[in-house]
Amino acid sequence: MRIDILTLFPGMFDGFLNESIIKRAIDKKIVDVRIHDFRKYTLDPHNKVDDTPYGGGSGMVLMVQPLDDAINDLKKDNTKVILLTPDGVPFKQEMAYDMAKLEHIILICGHYEGFDERIRNLVDMEISIGDFVLTGGELPSMVISDAIIRLLDGVIDRSSHLNDSFNNHLLDYPTYTKPREYKGMKVPDVLLSGDHKKIEEYRKSEALKRTKERRPDLLD
Repeated sequence: MRIDILTLFPGMFDGFLNESIIKRAIDKKIVDVRIHDFRKYTLDPHNKVDDTPYGGGSGMVLMVQPLDDAINDLKKDNTKVILLTPDGVPFKQEMAYDMAKLEHIILICGHYEGFDERIRNLVDMEISIGDFVLTGGELPSMVISDAIIRLLDGVIDRSSHLNDSFNNHLLDYPTYTKPREYKGMKVPDVLLSGDHKKIEEYRKSEALKRTKERRPDLLD
């Protein structure tokens, strides 16, 4: 898989691409992540990529031309172009699984007050990572890339993500490790029993209980 990220702040991705599981996936050539400063695509003699909004108002608005040229330069026949915006479709685990099957994704990081509405005509999909507003789309692009990359074959053990929260519309069950008791807090006896059937039943029960308490909307 290849992921191209269009941003005005490429330095923000240094740590993301050079640590932990993401770095290993890149080193193993499971995924190719490329960061592009779309300022280089502007035709403005002063390297501007934004301007004041027509009709007045505060802030600066990203212009359509630099992003249009950047997308056309990178896009292939099998490319999915995604705009990261607070009014996009909420990102869900099911979407991460679907996107992990794609060959090429372009993620566009918005910034400033917003973007020229005509940019929406250049993309296949608009995604939001939550009902809040950030300074830009860089952090959402990392969140979405991380969620996708960890699902690619060879990145982590498949059984690890099959038991993730939100699979089967449930939150994950509680897990424990050594020591058996810490400051009066004990590991449930069933997990020490060696009875795999009872352990499985316990985990399903706890996952359902936790979902009912914390995210009952997932069960609707």
